[in-house]
Amino acid sequence: MPIVVVGGHSRSVGKTSVVAGLIAALPEFHWTAVKITQYGHGICSANGELCDCATDDHSWAITEERDRSGESDSSRFLVAGATRALWVCTRQGMLAEAMPRLRQELSTAENAILESNSVMRFLRPNLYLTVLDAATADFKTSAQEFLDRADAVILHNGSEQVAWMNVSLKPIAGKPTFHISPPRFVTPELVEFVRKQLAISV
Repeated sequence: MPIVVVGGHSRSVGKTSVVAGLIAALPEFHWTAVKITQYGHGICSANGELCDCATDDHSWAITEERDRSGESDSSRFLVAGATRALWVCTRQGMLAEAMPRLRQELSTAENAILESNSVMRFLRPNLYLTVLDAATADFKTSAQEFLDRADAVILHNGSEQVAWMNVSLKPIAGKPTFHISPPRFVTPELVEFVRKQLAISV
């Protein structure tokens, strides 16, 4: 089962839009799509609401998305054409607890595409894409940790100055780079790159 992981250095840089765009552009892959969310302290992984729970059964949850309204990220994956969409919610730093169940859920998938950086600690995907926007200052530790494993970079156009502080881009020097101009998050060149890389990995 080929696996694609789409990560990014911060929130709101277009990771979900890239995943949805690839699903729509490559329907022949019959994707199982996964959104991974890690909540901070005080938020329950079972429902994403404020919670004082400290029990193990609230440390993670995996929900199959059935809503096709497009209002949530996982719903957007279904609207884009995913065969199946899952939402994995965990407490911060507890993704490992959910991985056995996630692997089980993916065992019947034809192809899988996951939105996450942290899942790279537990999976060796066939393709890892990272989305970067130089105008967004925040750069997650998880994004820096796996930058050297990126197979390609999806880079926002139009950023004259780099807002990142103390972030080295040497790990991605020479990697294929695909320039995007939102609201267009997926280019024909990126689609063809993903198609070819997955064909090689089969």
